[in-house]
Amino acid sequence: MKLNKLMFREYDIRGIWGEDIDEEVSYLIGRAFASKMTKLGLNTTVLAYDNRLSSETIERNLLKGLVESGITVYRLGLASTPMCYYACNYYKTDCSMMITASHNPKEYNGFKFSYNGIHNAFGEDVREIYDLIEKKDFVDGKGSVIECDIRSEYIKLLTENIKLGNRRIKAVYDPGNGTTSIITEDIFNKLNIDVVGIYNTSDGRFPNHHPDPCVEENLADLKKKVIELKADLGIGFDGDGDRVGVVDEKGNMIDVDKYLIIMWRYLYDKVDKKEGFFDIKCSKALEDELIKLGINPVCTRTGNSYTRKISNDGDYPLGGELSGHIYFRDKFPGYDDGIYAGIRLIERLSHTDKKLSELLDGINKYYSTKELKVSVEDTKKFMYIDKIKEYCLNKGYDILTIDGVKAKFADGFALVRASNTGPNITMRYEANSEERLKEISEEFNGVLDNIIKEG
Repeated sequence: MKLNKLMFREYDIRGIWGEDIDEEVSYLIGRAFASKMTKLGLNTTVLAYDNRLSSETIERNLLKGLVESGITVYRLGLASTPMCYYACNYYKTDCSMMITASHNPKEYNGFKFSYNGIHNAFGEDVREIYDLIEKKDFVDGKGSVIECDIRSEYIKLLTENIKLGNRRIKAVYDPGNGTTSIITEDIFNKLNIDVVGIYNTSDGRFPNHHPDPCVEENLADLKKKVIELKADLGIGFDGDGDRVGVVDEKGNMIDVDKYLIIMWRYLYDKVDKKEGFFDIKCSKALEDELIKLGINPVCTRTGNSYTRKISNDGDYPLGGELSGHIYFRDKFPGYDDGIYAGIRLIERLSHTDKKLSELLDGINKYYSTKELKVSVEDTKKFMYIDKIKEYCLNKGYDILTIDGVKAKFADGFALVRASNTGPNITMRYEANSEERLKEISEEFNGVLDNIIKEG
């Protein structure tokens, strides 16, 4: 199989099983990862895989590549991405390799990996894996495998510092048949709450809905169950467990920027550092609320590898991105864990008589689109963004270019960026009125359409 260079994206490796990834490619990625580790003076790594149908086969072959390169492997087996992160800390190794394609469709798979135990590799560190494979620049050695199980320690990590209040919460959760289904029941049973799970059986075919809880249509059954049971909230998880989606007691989806408002209102007087970060896609309502609370707002680029690094480097008590990655550092190690984010919201609710929807009372009102996607050729998407930037400069717009192009207006914004996980251009628009939102959307949709037609 010819190695597809486009798999080696900005912050992970991701492709289609049987087309981009097979047994040989998996083995070669293991060899290249191990060789890079050796060059860095590292010789141990955690290895885990999600519940996609191809993951076990990939893991066996990748493991072979690691061992033949002299690496000692802490073999975790089937695990969520946050479990892999925790195991890296638990075994005090800087390196980790997680086999997952996160929320991509079931035919995809991929690799998230780290060389420092703090954040996943991105940029040139990802592309170097491709170069090492192309050059066959591998080291040889005789490694070993340590079979390990951190299940009980991980459950303790998530639950031991949760201090529930007097209100007993009723929650519904939905793993979407993803990897969190192997452990969610045991975790929630440790808490003094009423809890009901749906689609809580591990099935890499994802037969009930796509495992992406930040796409509203994937929460349809969770919404129905919350209303049916008169629950206080619903919580959804993505395929590998590092992202969360939330539904309030009325069955309405709460976007992550609104989740961050709810949690900052609870935490702002409990933490010393008065700074919080959020990615460029978040609503201005979040920035407005942070300023009201006396929290310094820090806007960052999108992308899990970047936001994990930002969380660590800035030591922010709380931060997140609209796609569902949330980082607590007030009493948690700081990596993104969808289950933990859900538990912290339950903790917050247990200390108030207010309904979840009422915890957003008083925020500034903006009208926003969901994240919109346009499929384009992977090789052209960044060129299209350059042309959007040129258009904005010619119009004299105030722009932010830390991630794509964000045109900022007094009454709203337009964000157009290239996806780092697929062949897409993504857009998000916001304004302080529905009429203005329509104007901004029509302007930038039209500009992008013309740019794509011109090629």
